[in-house]
Amino acid sequence: MVWDLHNLFRQHAKDIIRSLRRRGVAPEDAADLTQDAFLRVLAAPPGEAGPDHNPRAYLYRVSHNLATNHSRRNRLIPMVELSEEIAAQVADPFPDPEAVVYSRQCLAQTAAALATLPDRTRKAFELHRLSGLTIVQVAEQLDLSTTRTWALIRDAYRHLLQHVGDI
Repeated sequence: MVWDLHNLFRQHAKDIIRSLRRRGVAPEDAADLTQDAFLRVLAAPPGEAGPDHNPRAYLYRVSHNLATNHSRRNRLIPMVELSEEIAAQVADPFPDPEAVVYSRQCLAQTAAALATLPDRTRKAFELHRLSGLTIVQVAEQLDLSTTRTWALIRDAYRHLLQHVGDI
C-alpha cells in the first residue's frame, strides 16, 4: 500500500493540529506532534489495507498517541522556569557550528579581497580599521596627507564591498 503523504498532509494537517489543540496541547507542540505523526507514518507505514482502510483516522490515532506520550513525559519530567540570569549562565556562550563556518568563510573572502589591494591602500585600511588608528595617525605613519589617507581608506572600503559584498 502506498500513501500519498503529501496530499494527506495538505488535507489533514491543520485539522489534526486543531484536534490536538482541543485536547490541551500547546500550539507549538501540536504542530510538532502533527509533523511527528506524519514522519512516523512515513518511516513505518501501516500494513496492508483492508476494505475499511482510512488514512485520516490512522493519522489522527498516531497523533493522539504521540500527544498522550508527550503529556506523560511532561508529567514525569518537571519543567522549571529559568530566570534570565540563570539562563545566561546555562546557555552555551560559543556560536553554533554553522556560524563558525560562515564566519570563517567571510574572513577568508575578506582576506582574499584585501590581498588584491595595492600595498599602500591595504596598509592604510589595516592601520585604520584593524589597528584602530585615527586617519591623522595613519597619515603620519604612512607620511601622507589626511585627505590622501582618507581616499585610500575609502577606496579600500569600496573594493571590499565590490569583492565581498554585504556579508
